[in-house]
Order: sequence, then structure tokens, then C-alpha cells
Amino acid sequence: MEAGDGTEEPPLPLALPRFQVSEEFGFLLPNPLTELPEPYGPWMDVAHELPQLITSHRLRSRVHQMPQLSTQHLRGREELHLAHLVLSFITMGYVWQEGEQGTVQVLPRNLAVPYWEVSEALGLPPILSHADFVLANWRRKDPNGNLDTIIALPGGESLRGFVLVTLLVEKAAVPGIKAMVRALRAMLQSDEETLHRALGELAGAIEAMNKALRRMHDHVDPAVFYTVIRIFLSGWKDNPAMPAGLVYEGVSEQPLAFSGGSAAQSTVLHAFDELLGIHHSQDTTAFLHRMRNYMPPPHRAFVEEIHRAPSLKQHVLSSGDRRLRDAFNRCVSALTDFRSCHITIVTKYISVAAAKAKAGRAEPGTRAGPALGQPPTALEAKGTGGSHIFSFLKSIRDTTREGMISA
Repeated sequence: MEAGDGTEEPPLPLALPRFQVSEEFGFLLPNPLTELPEPYGPWMDVAHELPQLITSHRLRSRVHQMPQLSTQHLRGREELHLAHLVLSFITMGYVWQEGEQGTVQVLPRNLAVPYWEVSEALGLPPILSHADFVLANWRRKDPNGNLDTIIALPGGESLRGFVLVTLLVEKAAVPGIKAMVRALRAMLQSDEETLHRALGELAGAIEAMNKALRRMHDHVDPAVFYTVIRIFLSGWKDNPAMPAGLVYEGVSEQPLAFSGGSAAQSTVLHAFDELLGIHHSQDTTAFLHRMRNYMPPPHRAFVEEIHRAPSLKQHVLSSGDRRLRDAFNRCVSALTDFRSCHITIVTKYISVAAAKAKAGRAEPGTRAGPALGQPPTALEAKGTGGSHIFSFLKSIRDTTREGMISA
């Protein structure tokens, strides 16, 4: 390899492919695989039957019958992501099949060992996270572009709606991700016109994300989300239903604790916060930074790269350019509105749904098991990631609003 003559430009900041970020799909896994190679048929067979196996209380016995499979035949990132998705869903079903009162203390070796190995290969934790549930769990249902999930849990159309609406929010963010890169490049080159356009595109993307998020009201039944779906997103850290955590047999003799799936694991909002210089409270920041451990490592590195970039807010302030300030503030305002919308949805799907579930809890004939509608109690005031959800979300919304540049 010959030495250069020194005239080459340095690599452009934040080249998306370097961080496994797609120009078309953003942080979503582009065109995920839907089937694993033949040796992993036993996993796929169980995964495709999960809703029925859980509702009939047969999943645990099926898992005990699964062969001990080696992960050595898995090739490439796509196969590893599908394996992680499949094993994550089976694990959540196994742990929560009987609801909060019937949890297990041990994940059996034939599930725990391959799950751990796949997790290590991807740099992901061995629990269902946003990276599995949404980013890698979609397929094209037909040539018309209609989408479906690859693997499902109990919850029917509401479960499907919850995954796909969240996916549409991620897809709506894509122009904003690309605009971030252009904004940073323009800032470094003191190209104020390009920076102004990029900020307008970023604000438009956040507004589109808000519009996509509101579709949750049309596709997800609050009662089904609260009484059926939510428990399968719950983890074994900061959860009173599993205070000791979970032993991964063949991996660790001591119980391990991991947070459940959470919107706080979405790389998009972390990236926007870093770009716009949004500073959250100390406790909130600590939780959000812990959630970064649940992102694919290249996505986490993307956020950290933005954090290291020169301050966009400081650049806008020092420019004295009113158009830039207004464009910047539109981004912050859109992000504030998005977080307000999220609070509205959480109020409807958790707070109001919890009150209704409590009112119905005393009714006779309620049977055990999440798939049969036994309302959960352990996380009534918490998110599935373990945060105190309303104080957390309101704090984030308020500190986002404080990021505006005053006139």
C-alpha cells in the first residue's frame, strides 16, 4: 500500500456505514433474515409457536425438550441478530409464562448458553431489548410494502401494532439522522446556509416521528398492552417480581440482573440530545447512559462520536444568526413535543390502564398467567426498563424544553 501525498481530505465525520447505520433504514436492521440455517430449526419451531405455547402454558416444557445447539454454525451479523431475536423472545416467554407469581429462578442451559454466546458476539445483553423487539423484528408481508413482525408474543394485533408503530417512528427518524451528519459537517466548514437547511430537515424528521408515534392510539388496545404485552418486556433488574435476578445455567452460578425493553434504548433520541446539547438531570442521565449498554455497540459509538463533536448550540449562539437560532429552536421544540406525546401515550397505556386493571382485579374468575389477562402489579409505576416512569419522562421533557436558545 503506497503512502499518500498528504493532500487527501480527512474522512468525513460520522460516515454512517462505519456505525452500521443505514442510509435507507437508519438504526433499523436493513432487510432482516426471517429464517435461521437448518441446524437451528428447533429454535425457529418454538419461536413461531410462541403465542400459542405461552397461552396454553406449554412453552416451558417445550424449551426443556429443545436440543443443546452450538452457535458455531451462525454466520454473519444478520444470522446472529435473528438468533438473538429468537432466543430473546423464547426467554421472555419462558420467564413470564405464568405471570409475576410464577417466575423462574433459572434459565435452562440449552437456552442460556447459546443465548449468552450470541449476545457476546453481538455485544448485546442476554435479554429482549429495543434492538431485538423493533430494530430486527420486521419483514415485508407483501410486495405492496405492508409490514409484519418476524416473531410474536401474546397480544395479537395490539402486539403487532406496538412493534410496527415503534418501527415507523424509527423509520421517520432517518432523514433526521442524515441531517445530523450534514449539520455537523456544515458546522465544521462554517457553511451556515447548509447548516440552516440541515436543521430544518432535522426538525421535520422529529415532527414526522411525532406523527408516527400518535398512530399508537389507532393500533394498540391499552387493556391488551397493560395486561398481556407489557410483562413480556419486563426485565429482572429493579423488578420486585424478580428481585434476585435470573441464573443463566451453564454461564453463571450467580443470578444476573438486566433491564427490560425500553424506548430509552432507542439510539435516535440519544443522538438528537447529544447534537442539540440537551442536558438532563444527574439521575436521568445515569439511567439513560445505562440504557446505552442495551444498544448495538456501533450505534452506541455513533452517539459517543456526536458527544465528542464541537457544540452545535455554542456554534449557533456565537454566530449571532437569527435564522440559525430559530431553526435550532424548532428542533428543540419538536423534540419537546415528541416527549410530551410520549407522556400522553404512557398515561393512557400504563397509568389509566393500571387504574382500570386495579378496578377489575377483584372480579371473580380471573385466572393466573399474563396471556389470560391477570393484571400485573410489580411495575405499576415503573417502566419496563426499571425507571420511575412519570417522573423520568417529565424530567426529560422539561430539560429538553430548557435547551431552547432564548432571544
